[in-house]
Amino acid sequence: MPEELYTQALALLQKLIATPSFSKEEAGTAAILNEFLKKKGITVHQELNNIWAFNRYYDKAKPTLLLNSHHDTVKPNAGYTRDPFAATIESGKLFGLGSNDAGGCLVSLMATFLHFYERQDLKYNLVLAATAEEEISGRNGIELILPRLGNIAAAIVGEPTEMHLAIAEKGLLVLDCVAKGKAGHAAREEGVNAIYAALPDIEWFKSYRFEKESEHLGPVKMTVSLINAGTQHNVVPDTCHFTVDVRLTDAYSMEEVLEVIKQHVKADVTPRSTRLKPSAIPKHHPLVQAGIELGRKTYGSPTTSDQALLPVPSLKMGPGFSGRSHMADEYIYLHEIEEGISLYIKLLEKVIIN
Repeated sequence: MPEELYTQALALLQKLIATPSFSKEEAGTAAILNEFLKKKGITVHQELNNIWAFNRYYDKAKPTLLLNSHHDTVKPNAGYTRDPFAATIESGKLFGLGSNDAGGCLVSLMATFLHFYERQDLKYNLVLAATAEEEISGRNGIELILPRLGNIAAAIVGEPTEMHLAIAEKGLLVLDCVAKGKAGHAAREEGVNAIYAALPDIEWFKSYRFEKESEHLGPVKMTVSLINAGTQHNVVPDTCHFTVDVRLTDAYSMEEVLEVIKQHVKADVTPRSTRLKPSAIPKHHPLVQAGIELGRKTYGSPTTSDQALLPVPSLKMGPGFSGRSHMADEYIYLHEIEEGISLYIKLLEKVIIN
């Protein structure tokens, strides 16, 4: 790996950290990314706060490999003891909001894209996409520009995985449930208590186990996470609203899980969204096999990323550690970025050169 790639990636990441880029407010970092690529002589495409570019010798007859990560961040939490935008380096660590999630991944993928940009012997096209709104699964991120990216055969999604291979990822289904009763006076034998009507359903969500389990993600997990009912102490409530967080696996489709739930509960069940589907890439896929040959481990990821919005096989892989994401005083090790660039290049050399 040319040392210059790492040096440029580190400098770019420091600029990104120093520029606030909360979800839906990424214009500043989008401008930095646009300028960085243009200075390299690369034709840059932009829609809202999404940036993308194709390799110089793009050929429509070839399949396309997407290199994707995001440049939006969450807001800094109250536990920060450092300036989240200072981008300081101490003891081999780069501190700052978005350094680990997912700035290190993004600049490492950009360095990899630059490494292959001029190559004429690629079996795949490359498209680099630095996208917005990942942290909120927004509709104006990767989903918005997918139709512009060509015939994508597969994708690498840059998220902190310690450069191991997340070959499956849980999906997310949020359910708004309403149990119905009949209002009455609490002092009399009147009404039907909607809270009591909800209890059997809540118990079902707590105890039910889906028969099939994913090899990499384990069982489907359902959690009742919010509940609200009643207006005053002496009125039997006629409705009880509760919310269920469902973490999906590749063992079932989202539609199959919904059908099972609706068969077993009496409450009205309304999914807020069906966009964040579980994803998996076969272990025999060339991307996965190339990673295994490099000594990387495969696993299932419990967290949700833009993989959920990609309709193609995708591998989640990147420098950094997932446990540091969204933590106070977020950081990434410098050697993780250096290793990330090196391993990305070696991975793609096996896949797009051989």
